[in-house]
Amino acid sequence: MTRISMTVDGSTYSDEVEPRTLLVHYLRQQVGRTGTVVGCDTSNCGACTVLLDGRSVKSCTVLAVQADGHEVTTVEGLATDGRLHPVQQAFHECHALQCGYCTPGMIMASIDLLGSNPHPSEREIREGLEGNLCRCTGYHNIVKAVQTAAAAASEGAAS
Repeated sequence: MTRISMTVDGSTYSDEVEPRTLLVHYLRQQVGRTGTVVGCDTSNCGACTVLLDGRSVKSCTVLAVQADGHEVTTVEGLATDGRLHPVQQAFHECHALQCGYCTPGMIMASIDLLGSNPHPSEREIREGLEGNLCRCTGYHNIVKAVQTAAAAASEGAAS
């Protein structure tokens, strides 16, 4: 067993883990962040995407020990004071989900995309999210949600 310590959604956690424990399993089983879902266990779907030090990673490809000393943000850590994060709000308003299984990963990947490219074109959004799969929506409303969130951020910055 190895002792790790990390900040998850603003709170510090220190636990003993087996060195082979995946970050997704640590977050779900030891920290209780079940919004980070296990999709494929092969890094193909992106449903387990979280932010590690502000950058999106597929938590099924990161060992918990690799996140030792780092900051992790899950979909549960986005809302503040009962208000959805602007990307979460845009996904809601644009009906960018059907079954919802991919939604946490899509939201986290979208936040990273908008962090590095605040005004992405439709093509850039599609390319930026290509590591996250949705089996239900056809992506149209997901792209629309990212565009909506980008526009809202621009309007907020202008005011």
